[in-house]
Parts: sequence; C-alpha cells; structure tokens
Amino acid sequence: MTGDATGGRTDASDAAAPLAGLVVVELGHSVAAPYAGQILGDLGAEVIKIEKPEGDDARKWGPPFVDGAAATFQALNRNKHSVVCELRDAAQRERLAQFIVERADVVLQNLRPGQIEALGLGAEALLARKPALVYCNVGAFGAKGPLAGRPGYDPLMQAFGGIMSVVGEEGQEPVRVGPSIIDMGSAMWAVTGIVAALYRRRASGRGGVVDVSLFETAAAWMTMFSAQYLASGTLPRKNGSGQAGIVPYRSFRTADGDLVVAAGNDGLFRKLCGVFGHREWAEEPRFRGNPQRVQNAAAINALIRAEMATRSSADWIAAFDQAGVPCAPVQNVQQMLEHEQMRALALLQAVPGSSVPLIGLPIRFDGERSAPRSGPPRLGEHTRIVLGEGHTK
Repeated sequence: MTGDATGGRTDASDAAAPLAGLVVVELGHSVAAPYAGQILGDLGAEVIKIEKPEGDDARKWGPPFVDGAAATFQALNRNKHSVVCELRDAAQRERLAQFIVERADVVLQNLRPGQIEALGLGAEALLARKPALVYCNVGAFGAKGPLAGRPGYDPLMQAFGGIMSVVGEEGQEPVRVGPSIIDMGSAMWAVTGIVAALYRRRASGRGGVVDVSLFETAAAWMTMFSAQYLASGTLPRKNGSGQAGIVPYRSFRTADGDLVVAAGNDGLFRKLCGVFGHREWAEEPRFRGNPQRVQNAAAINALIRAEMATRSSADWIAAFDQAGVPCAPVQNVQQMLEHEQMRALALLQAVPGSSVPLIGLPIRFDGERSAPRSGPPRLGEHTRIVLGEGHTK
C-alpha cells in the first residue's frame, strides 16, 4: 500500500501503474485538457480536476445524460478527483497555488489565452515557486504569432488547419471529421510532452514548460497532405473515403452495405483483380503500377464499383480474406462495440460508479490493460482535498 495526493491509500495494482505516485492538477475544461488528464489518470497518476462552481461546461453537453452529467463528460473524466475552486477568490486561488507547490508534479491547463496568467497561476509564477514542476499549456493557435491570443475549438481548427479542405466529397460543402481529432490529438501530444519532461526531470531535477496547441495538432495531421502539395504544387482535393496517393484504397458499396478495400501495393492489387476474375486489369498499362492507378483512379474505381455491387459484404469479406486482400466493413457504433474483436480486447470496461461501460485506455502493459480505479467524479466531490474540510463544494 502507498500514499496518494489526497492523503488516502492506493492498492498494489495502483502502485504498479507506470505513473503511480505522480500528482497532476488539471485546470481544464471541454475536451483537450480533460482527455489528457484522463490518460494520465489511466496510467496511474492522481489527477485533481479543478472546476468552476458551475462545473466543466462539458457536464452539460447533452443529451444524452448519464449518472448526472453528459455522456461526453463521463467519457473524458474517469480516475479523477473534482475540486470546485472559485479562481476569482484570492484566498481560494492561493490555497490552490499552495497545494500545487506542496503536492503537484504536473499542472495541465487549457483556459482561454491569457486567463491563467492573469490569475497568477501561469507557468512563470508557479515555476518560480516550484522549479521542479512540469507545466503544460494546451493552447488554441499556439504560444506565439498574431493569433496567439485567440480562443479555439476543434471545428475551428479543422477548418483553419486545412483538414476540411480534404474531407468529404469534391464539390460538396466542407465536412468536419466526426470524432474530436484536434482536441483528442492535442491531449495525446500533451501527455507525450509531459512524460518526456518528467523523464528529463529525473536527470536535471528541474521541470519546465510544455506547450501544445490545437492548431499545431491540426497542422501535424496534415503532414502527408502538406508534403504532397510542397512536392507537386498541386492542392490536395477531397477524396471521400479514398486516399490521394494510393488506388484502390477506399469504400465501395456492396449489395447490402459498404466495404473498405485497401490494396496498398501492386501485389495486393493483383490479388484483388484475381478475386474479381479480371487478372487482365493488373496488366493494363493504365493500372499496372500505383502511379498509373492514381492517374486513372476514376476508371479503375468504376470497374471495381460495378463488381462490388454484385455480392454481399459478407461474401466479399470471405473472398478477400482468402486471397489476402485487406478489407473492413463500415460499421456503426453499435456494431463496433458488439464485435467479437472488441470483446476479445476487453477495451470496453466497467467503471466503478458508472452505470455504463466506457472505452478504456488503448494501451496494454505486459499484456494487461489497466482497470479504471474510479468513475467520473461528482462536481466538487473532493473539494476538501485542496480547500480543507470546511469546503464540500
């Protein structure tokens, strides 16, 4: 048994977690910082979530609601303690700062640009009091530049970062990628930076500042598209479910659904042609190599589309599997959650105190996935940890 930041106890399985013993203070809301905090919590850290009296805005992002808060909030906030702190109150703010100095290894924040510094809880102020602290800013447009002071949200960055210019069908209105890939991607970069800074601290004894931002994450997701443009001078276009540099590599409508076929090299394309009974396609000059297929994508995709419509998805999956051609059905959320592969991986986990299971950390250590220690907290459930016994919310 070991101690934790709350003065409580943790069991042996907690102590074996990679980040056991670390204390993280999350001054976060919405998606990016909370998801980063949840990852750190899943890895064993004690995460203290600081909330305003009304709570994280994401608590109200519904319906649907479950266990007193929006399902979205519940999906991003397990393995945390909720502390309500009125940051405009100088006394409460100082209590929080003192808690950070005495207990915290990491501060993680994604408040509006400039707000955290105005409150005296920015990196410079806290590192002056505790040089070993690792302080992570999850910003909007980045720490420098003409837009550094502007707020940002996932759809804004999908637009500004160029992602919407390559998502959807050519000639149609811009389409947002459904999952919050900018927020969640920024969270993953934040965790990467935090863990790297903690590793560096082992040698130097000093912490430091980690800066990530939604815009930088959006730009990073455009790495391949940017390289294609810089190499060719041609703007990438929308390709629906396809990929600009690989053909065939997209979804096709079958007799009863949709199936993605990924013939990512010439050998796989020859196998695909064999399944269709058209081995001659692979010998046509238009389709012989991937560069030729990219140039003649409309022609080869039309031929494949006509074949795919003749049989069911299950028939095609069986045929492609036998030939060694990668493919996957387009599943909805229910189908994904109920698939035997999902069950085999035990990725959907029961969470203490939660009436619904939640998707767990997609990492295993030594063959085991960590089990959630606690469900998403009630608002202010652990306020006493920071503000003392007189404060319950």
